[in-house]
Amino acid sequence: MKLDELTEYLDYKDLINFKNVNITGISYNSKTVKKGDIFICLVGEHTDGHEFAKSAVEAGAAALLAEHKIDGVSVPQVIVSSTRHKIADIADRFYSSPSKGINLIGITGTNGKTTVTHLIQKIFEENNQKCALIGTLGYKLSSNGEYRDAKHTTPQAPELQATLRMIKDVEKIDNVVMEVSSHALDQNRVGGCQFDGAVLTNLTQDHLDYHITMENYFKAKALLFERLQEGNFAVINADDAYAQKFLDVVPEGVRKFTYGVKNNADVTAKDINFSLNGAEFVLCEAGKEHKVNLHMNGMFSVYNVLAAVTASLAMGIDIQVALKALQSVKGVAGRFEVVVKKPLVIVDYAHTPDGLENVLKSAREITPSDGKLVCLFGCGGDRDATKRPKMGAIAEKLADKIIITSDNPRSEDPQIIITDIIAGLKSVNTENIVVEPDRGSAIALLKTFANNNDVVVIAGKGHEDYQILKDKTIHFDDREEARKVFEGSVI
Repeated sequence: MKLDELTEYLDYKDLINFKNVNITGISYNSKTVKKGDIFICLVGEHTDGHEFAKSAVEAGAAALLAEHKIDGVSVPQVIVSSTRHKIADIADRFYSSPSKGINLIGITGTNGKTTVTHLIQKIFEENNQKCALIGTLGYKLSSNGEYRDAKHTTPQAPELQATLRMIKDVEKIDNVVMEVSSHALDQNRVGGCQFDGAVLTNLTQDHLDYHITMENYFKAKALLFERLQEGNFAVINADDAYAQKFLDVVPEGVRKFTYGVKNNADVTAKDINFSLNGAEFVLCEAGKEHKVNLHMNGMFSVYNVLAAVTASLAMGIDIQVALKALQSVKGVAGRFEVVVKKPLVIVDYAHTPDGLENVLKSAREITPSDGKLVCLFGCGGDRDATKRPKMGAIAEKLADKIIITSDNPRSEDPQIIITDIIAGLKSVNTENIVVEPDRGSAIALLKTFANNNDVVVIAGKGHEDYQILKDKTIHFDDREEARKVFEGSVI
């Protein structure tokens, strides 16, 4: 593609050294630049791409997208006010707006995004329609397919647009369901994407290290709904504290649907019961009642199912088709995943106060009367520190025994993170509260800390098979570690 075609609709401030060169790719990492790329000088939280512009040109970059002039280079420079926001426009243009030819559904919220995307993918397939999925675990082209790696919950714009183009042209798939994170919305990684529908799972405290306030967090999430167009649909959790604020930002002409358990909504659930086999309830919609039996457990699973069903109804999919699909789902990797039978060990991704509270309440529902609920968790380093004491208080309140350990400490001292968690405890009873900074050793303690009739929740990392330390990233999988400890009782 010629440079003038790529920048035709771009709101740029200046063109320097303009030559109508041929652009054959997009890069924002000087180490991966290929000849003919346009190099985007991204300004991030820790690095400034402008500092690597000359290296990119030396590696073959044919042009630069920058926020100011780069001295000492002869290639064309397109100067814009924000490379972080314009990279999406460039990527969308380069890949010829792939989302225009796809039924693209965005799922956002603090918790539940991964599960809801998987549920919607299953519903499409039960309806004899192909559906690709993009999210935390990577992307995959069918529910039975393998995940392909993704570096972020929502990929950076060039990778995202390239993936959408591949899904549409190569795989011939017309439906895509995608997790959309608040970071991706705030950083415009999904800029250029034309969503046909958007789903809100919930909004509770997370990522305040980045957004600073809940209002900023809400505003980032709200962008997904504000950009919907006439004829699109919005699905909102009516029980969420921010429900009305989200409904208020939905443009006129966009179809609105709600779901919930506590408040009036278009799709609701009643007569909810939990057992070791899963959850059962009655789903109500349009004056009709439908009995639902899930292999998944917990109140959060009920909400996730309601969200997926409501989205499928908004797309005109028959409810019996949707329910048949959902009742066959065994669960999602690292989401309330049972990995050991005795004691019952559950691995979950819960890493926010609300997420931890939900998973512990759900685990309590299936804890035998003569058993105890044990919670092992930590908090991530270089992230919102204000949630740490809150999570400590939640664990102390809802679990009978807790083991406090490391999560992904990153550059922080694990002991400082643990001290922040302990600050939320009312007392430190050494009989019921244990501190072990090494996560592997902490999981090993479960052998003596938990009895066969207890229920154990290992929270925080879920599907992750790595641990990020100060100076390195190591292989670490909670599920593997738990299976090692309870080798004779593995599922």
